[in-house]
Amino acid sequence: MEAVIFDWSGTAVDYGCFAPVKAFAETFAAYGIHPTPEETRKPMGMRKKDHLRAMLAMPRIGESFERSVGHPCGEQDVCRLYGIFEKNLLKILSSYSEPLPFVPDTVRELRARGIKIGSTTGYTDRMMELVVPEAKRLGYSPDLWVTPDAAGDRGRPYPYMIFRNLERLRVTSVRKALKIGDTVSDLQEGRNAGVWTAGVVVGSSELGLSREEFEALPPDEAQSRTRRAAETFWNAGADFVIRDMRGLIPLIEQIDAAP
Repeated sequence: MEAVIFDWSGTAVDYGCFAPVKAFAETFAAYGIHPTPEETRKPMGMRKKDHLRAMLAMPRIGESFERSVGHPCGEQDVCRLYGIFEKNLLKILSSYSEPLPFVPDTVRELRARGIKIGSTTGYTDRMMELVVPEAKRLGYSPDLWVTPDAAGDRGRPYPYMIFRNLERLRVTSVRKALKIGDTVSDLQEGRNAGVWTAGVVVGSSELGLSREEFEALPPDEAQSRTRRAAETFWNAGADFVIRDMRGLIPLIEQIDAAP
């Protein structure tokens, strides 16, 4: 293994992936629309304008928006909504950049083994200019980050951000890289790029809980919820699923030991 390519929110930082959820909720609330957490999280990991389009294509949200503005949603509406969303997100991003548990230690161990640290995201360059310095201050800094801006505005599930990582990190084969993320679109991105893929459950958008909420769950419910999230990742075609970042080093050893 030569490189691990991390997702950001819900994988490396922002436990539970709450920054975009909060920004989308505030954006739609301005039109009297209140998406459910499930509706908001379903497209998570996509380029944020594509995420917005995916939500507006959901019948309940699309019909509610049409009732609110008096006409079906068009591209001008998407652009206007995205402008509101971006403003909402930029106001809070630096507060949602804390690394998840075990991420800094895992990254240090990967580097000690000579493994490069790449990353992809659904955020834009402008958004990452807020996230990256704060995450670094708090202990997480990959070797490289690539946004859809650097890939012709083609975010997940397209593979192009991963290809930029492989090129710039000089990885010799797609089978010597692992993409790890917390959403279905992360896994689709990795599969489309031909790299190994792994879903991480605890702290994920798929689980959709804050650290306090998760740790307060009765053991049986915590097990049930993590199992459902893992099943979602397996059904999306993940090669592997780990509970949290403590499982990444043993997974790398498992892949390296395979024939």
